[in-house]
Amino acid sequence: MSRINWQNFIVIDPEIHHGEPCIKGTRVPVAILVGSIADGMTIDEVIQEYPQLKQEDIRAALEYAS
Repeated sequence: MSRINWQNFIVIDPEIHHGEPCIKGTRVPVAILVGSIADGMTIDEVIQEYPQLKQEDIRAALEYAS
């Protein structure tokens, strides 16, 4: 699997969720996604919880965290 350019998927804006990194077009913080994966959820399970997200969004969050 190739690396993803997280800058295309993540926004840091003081007007959105207090400036926490979030997935573009949403108010879903990167930290929530990374924490969910770290807690053992699969990407598909995270998408079930946040249906507005796509696989690429979650991969970008993981890339950002790394």
